[in-house]
Amino acid sequence: MYMKTKMTYEQASAQLEQLVQEIEQGSLGIDHLAEKVRKAQELIEFCRQKLVQVEEEIREIIPDEDK
Repeated sequence: MYMKTKMTYEQASAQLEQLVQEIEQGSLGIDHLAEKVRKAQELIEFCRQKLVQVEEEIREIIPDEDK
């Protein structure tokens, strides 16, 4: 997997933005395109998991008052 090192959400998001720009430019060869899309998917999943984790932590800190 692409996310082997410790990465912050902001770092992953910045890398994802860069990959999207490269893909949208349309100048990548087909072999590189597949690699970039795979990396982008991994970054999306990393960011999604990070957001879920932070949301859970916040819920522990600030209990839901609607319960």
